[in-house]
Amino acid sequence: MTTTATKRAAAGSLFGLALGDALGFPTEFNDVPAILAKTGPWRQMRLPRPAIVTDDTQMTLALARGMRTAADRGPLTPEGLAGPVREEFTAWYRSPENNRAPGNTCLRACSLLTDPARDWRDASQTGSKGCGANMRVAPVGLVPGWTEEERAGAAQLQSALTHGHPTALAASDLTARAVWLLANGAEVTGLVGLLRSYALDNRTRYHGRWLGDLWMRTACDASPQSFIARGWDDCLAALDRLAAALRSPSPETDPCLTTGEGWIAEEALATALQCFLLFPDEPLTALRRAACTSGDSDSLACLAGAFAGAHLGAAAWPDDWTTRIEYREELDAFAALWNA
Repeated sequence: MTTTATKRAAAGSLFGLALGDALGFPTEFNDVPAILAKTGPWRQMRLPRPAIVTDDTQMTLALARGMRTAADRGPLTPEGLAGPVREEFTAWYRSPENNRAPGNTCLRACSLLTDPARDWRDASQTGSKGCGANMRVAPVGLVPGWTEEERAGAAQLQSALTHGHPTALAASDLTARAVWLLANGAEVTGLVGLLRSYALDNRTRYHGRWLGDLWMRTACDASPQSFIARGWDDCLAALDRLAAALRSPSPETDPCLTTGEGWIAEEALATALQCFLLFPDEPLTALRRAACTSGDSDSLACLAGAFAGAHLGAAAWPDDWTTRIEYREELDAFAALWNA
């Protein structure tokens, strides 16, 4: 695969993420009939005015800021990344703009992270595999120059700061991998197979350099390998459900019925991928399909937009949408940084 800088994959993915978030914000917590009554036919859903995002985009930008600070300070290390990202997450927690129905896991973990004397592993919510970590991880798949080990370790570390369940770690790693593959020209027809191979290759690989003794914070596992394998097994099962759904595609049916509602990490990944892969060359349709679901519609559309934008680049999104998305200037700044 060759990086296609001319398509501006970082811009496409970051703006797609925010646009999906804004499109799905008004439909979250609604079932499909209620959404259709509110919006009309799902294929004609319009971006709200104003185009306001949720904590999904806010925390994506917090992660991106932490990554940028870490890069400015020198070579990437676990400690060098954890500090700035922790600072950005706690700044988000304290911000008056943190009023977009954020998840309880993020709130609990970030509250604990505000104590500078606390080891971040003691703040991690190891019982939660909610989607709040993988919905924000796209920047890890977009930043250039990292090794595969660095990308995987960073994806899992940023998850573990709040969501320490092994499935949250694996799903974040797999989401970043999907973004990276698409940004670097992977064929969509082979994407699920590539992700499944990656999951199998990493099934018992515990990134101790990045996670330390996080695995010991649970009473379920005899070893770090058995801890992380639980997460990869959940993700592999979700990918199997996704592959089965794509063998008999049903674009007019709520995708949550086959791959899950997306409140938990592996379901968010699988259902967002389904929405994208049903319409790989129709990015707005993919966003609308994800936003018109019975599940976690803003996170599903956020991830579907990240995948579609990484695949198609900045041209995926119409100017009259991107020019009015909230946080547009900051999204532009990171797109310029990572598309260089």
